[in-house]
Amino acid sequence: MSVVPPAPKPVPQPLPPVFVLNSLDATISVIDPSRWVETERIPTGKEPHHLYLTPDEKSLVVANALGNSLTFLDPRTGQVQRTVRDISDPYHLRFSPDMKWLVTAANRLNHIDFFRWDGQQLVLAKRVATGKTPSHLWIDANSTTVYSTMQDSDELVAIDLATQTIKARVRTGATPADVYGSEDGRRLFVGLMGSDSVEVFDISAGPPRNVALIKTGNGAHAFRAVGDKRHLYVSNRVANTISKIDMQSLQVVDNYPAPGGPDCMDVSADGRYIYVTSRWARKLSVIDTVEKKVIKQVSVGKSPHGVWTLAHAPR
Repeated sequence: MSVVPPAPKPVPQPLPPVFVLNSLDATISVIDPSRWVETERIPTGKEPHHLYLTPDEKSLVVANALGNSLTFLDPRTGQVQRTVRDISDPYHLRFSPDMKWLVTAANRLNHIDFFRWDGQQLVLAKRVATGKTPSHLWIDANSTTVYSTMQDSDELVAIDLATQTIKARVRTGATPADVYGSEDGRRLFVGLMGSDSVEVFDISAGPPRNVALIKTGNGAHAFRAVGDKRHLYVSNRVANTISKIDMQSLQVVDNYPAPGGPDCMDVSADGRYIYVTSRWARKLSVIDTVEKKVIKQVSVGKSPHGVWTLAHAPR
């Protein structure tokens, strides 16, 4: 009688790295999340602020604002794939859900650029003059409208994606920063850096219409989805906290300590941990949302801003 040997146990795959953009060092910190140590520091163009995954998930694109360039990285290894130059002041960036467009916000130069994307090459289709200091971008699920906050003119601008023309402009509270759309496509959330609140707009019909103000904490800045399609985190940079917002009831349902000027965030795949850049402390902080405390900090470069990992909770 022959004995069938047991099937070999699957070899655990290493977790993909956590990337942190060090804006004033012009570098990217590559962090091993199994040991929480920085393993590499990659040079970029000047002032890398934000980053976004290509639609095919093969490249992580870093926007180097003062470097006027985009750095493409392998999201699984951190290897630099290529650099695309002559991109005008790319501060924030976002691909459209239909995978046809890359949109960049030129924070210093007061315009938004629309690039056609064929999966490899970027072709500038149009440059749209906006209000003062376009900050963050959001594109609706149907790839019809781009929303952008105007940081220094206190506005929210809606741009038709097909024609690249401004179709609405509405006032916001003080110093609007990040912007995020609800799962049902009916509401838009805007962090007010110059205030202690998140402003909510109804975008279900016609121009955006202010419907609520949610008090979170001083310096409400960046958003990240919790992963359950209902809740949203916002970092309160001045208050040194992160608030959890219920996007249905429009209320804060939890708060977490986040030292050192919390900025951009990502969330672990299981939803338990928040990875947040502590902008003024030169750290990446890991927050346990069950214990409601910082459990790890990793030293990184100057003025850490964007943070991202492939092993994240659903957006």
